Amino acid sequence: MNPRFTFLASLVLAAAALRVIPHPANFTPVAAIALFAGARFADRRMAFLVPLAAMALSDLVLNLRSPNLALALTILPIVYAAFALTVVLGFLLRGRSNALAIAGTGVLASVLFFGVTNLGVWAVGGIYPHTATGLADCYAAAIPFYRNGLLGTLFFSAVLFGGFALAERRFEGLREPRPVAA
Repeated sequence: MNPRFTFLASLVLAAAALRVIPHPANFTPVAAIALFAGARFADRRMAFLVPLAAMALSDLVLNLRSPNLALALTILPIVYAAFALTVVLGFLLRGRSNALAIAGTGVLASVLFFGVTNLGVWAVGGIYPHTATGLADCYAAAIPFYRNGLLGTLFFSAVLFGGFALAERRFEGLREPRPVAA
């Protein structure tokens, strides 16, 4: 098996495993995993498949402990759609290791995830009335969680992208092959 793929998949699985250990609310590697996979997996299908599989495994553990399993399962497809859109954002980082580009895309990913998932909570969660006020209340209630989501995305993006960049420098087998000029 390709050592680069194996190492990337291992990083994604390890980061996803961090979701199941105690942490501050929403300070998770979720968006960072999606960005990293989109940016670094050569095969775009694997950029979706590996992190989605890792998320599914960690969600099995998390949702078994959920006090509101029905709500969690109702929202899950929306969370996965936001996650997949974040993988697409990661495609913008292909071939780029610029810290500013990674941080900027991380902020964009956090805004996207916040916007999509909270719209989903409002639309299918049955918690808020389907009115403009209900939508505003849903987003307002989620604001305290956004800060930690953003900080988690930026922190784990630095760990994943930075850690992989260091590993690539140290281990030649992790480097993406460069096309040969004709």
